[in-house]
Amino acid sequence: MFRRSPSRSIKVEVFAKTDLGKTRDHNEDRFLVADLTRREASLQPAVRTHQVGNRGSLFVVADGMGGAAAGELASEMATETIYREMIRALAEEPQVTPQQFAARLKGAVEAANAQIHAYAVAHPDVRGMGTTTTAAGLLGDHVFLTQVGDSRAYLIRNGQAVQLTKDQSLMQRLVEAGELTEEEAAKSERRNIILQALGPDARVKVDLTHQELRRGDILVLCSDGLSGQVKKEEIAAIASQERDLRTACDRLIALANERGGPDNVTVVVARFDGDGLRPAEGDAEVGHQVYPLIDTETSTEPVPVYRGSPPPMPVARSRWRVVALLAAAAAAAVALYLANRSQ
Repeated sequence: MFRRSPSRSIKVEVFAKTDLGKTRDHNEDRFLVADLTRREASLQPAVRTHQVGNRGSLFVVADGMGGAAAGELASEMATETIYREMIRALAEEPQVTPQQFAARLKGAVEAANAQIHAYAVAHPDVRGMGTTTTAAGLLGDHVFLTQVGDSRAYLIRNGQAVQLTKDQSLMQRLVEAGELTEEEAAKSERRNIILQALGPDARVKVDLTHQELRRGDILVLCSDGLSGQVKKEEIAAIASQERDLRTACDRLIALANERGGPDNVTVVVARFDGDGLRPAEGDAEVGHQVYPLIDTETSTEPVPVYRGSPPPMPVARSRWRVVALLAAAAAAAVALYLANRSQ
């Protein structure tokens, strides 16, 4: 149950960092850390440690793709649009409820998709550009998460990390279908093929979930430059051991780079405290929990799951239908759409 009392405080300490990695020649990742109540997005001390106000807080990680400057532009547009849309939408609400907040967060991500797509259509030199986006909005004792692509959010409680988001990727669908184990998926040459991104299509399905926070919880958002090289147990150990969040970010990025640093690496680490949160002791569900919007809003349907052979034939000219996941034609179509995330 959502709890928020004016007399009870919730404090967040947060830091974020992005790094080029060891093999890329430019950084297409972006992050955003914002206090929505004070309308300030920065890593200045007033934002790095703040009381969560009645408009909440916002953390975003975006991993761009598209080659040249296109991916960098897409991730920048995503973070800026989501922040701008949240400020605009929440300003129109006299009192922000959890339903309103969650709906506005989902709407802000959809607005970012529309803006990136429209820009790419108007500028053929960057057509096909896109970005993954994991956005976490904090209101009261709940964090609401929107997911497009394969950047991730983890919750660390009592030293244990649980992934809150589900990758919208080929490998995730095969794992869910029982075709691969998580270990096999992690080693697959196709592990970087994702099924959605902001920008390439005019419409996008946003996975909207939520999680109740407890005192001492740590939220980690990261691009796959980190999650692809550093196990969640290692992320939990470093984030739990390091009291200084800047040092925690430095150590996580350094570990990814020690293991080759094949991609840009971005991480946001936030720690929560205050008497507005319940203690971490006791049973509490942690994980991927769909948040059902009501009234005129509806929760987003999940990306379809591949359920065995033989798969159906893909619809002509459609690169985004999750069909024939094991067929070479579908893999080629998805790879073409994402330009193999290596251009």
